[in-house]
Amino acid sequence: MASSSATDFVLRPFEGLPGEPDWVALREVVPAATATARTTAEHGSRDVVVTTVLPGGWQALHREDGTVLLALQGVGASDDTSRYLAAALLEALASEPGTSVLIDPPTAGPRLQDALDLTVPFEVTVRDGFEYWLDGGAERTDEVEASLQQAAESIIPTVKLASVPSAYWCRMNREFLRWALPEDEDTVIDALARLQARRASGFAGGKFVGAFRSSGLVVPVWELPRGTEAADLEEPAAAFKATLDEALAADVPLDANERRARAGIVARQVTLR
Repeated sequence: MASSSATDFVLRPFEGLPGEPDWVALREVVPAATATARTTAEHGSRDVVVTTVLPGGWQALHREDGTVLLALQGVGASDDTSRYLAAALLEALASEPGTSVLIDPPTAGPRLQDALDLTVPFEVTVRDGFEYWLDGGAERTDEVEASLQQAAESIIPTVKLASVPSAYWCRMNREFLRWALPEDEDTVIDALARLQARRASGFAGGKFVGAFRSSGLVVPVWELPRGTEAADLEEPAAAFKATLDEALAADVPLDANERRARAGIVARQVTLR
């Protein structure tokens, strides 16, 4: 979905971008991370640091050292998040170094799918602080250090799994795994219902507790045994992915038990933005 009318609501604004599930995860469930992107030749072939959040609720930042950052969590309600983000990015690129960007939702213009080089992989690095906000040579005053420390203290410990795509361990009141999936919503819910009905929806001692949806994708959530570390999940998650893939590929109608399981999943599902 690379084009749309400015008045159309776009259910999956990141569809067609490399790493669509990770775009959704960084927008919704990851507190601090950066990822790689680059604009098309038409827009200067500029490297872009996509991030979860910027200070001041900025949508984008053109740092003094020339680095351009684009925040996924700094964008409010819009019929097309992709067009909104593209407008912020292009404004940052056109601005002088040292400029932060806050804009209203655009009524026209390119989308990220038009402005970014789609051959560049979206490689995510989860962070435990926000030092990347600053230029390498920026002055680190006591006030700046205190601000960074305060921001870092709000971060929920999060780790991206290496063995499967777009899955994020986190520690809140206890440990959870949140796994953004690229398949169509109905396909994912049906697959989870098939596994739930045969009591095969958990792994690594964890329990599937529900799902939320955002930007047109489903993010299932597992509650893990207390004390589970991200490293403990790598092998079990890879093994479970084979089970999940089989359920995703099933094309027979749900039976009565699976339909009941599906109804329970849908009833608990939460939509974010």
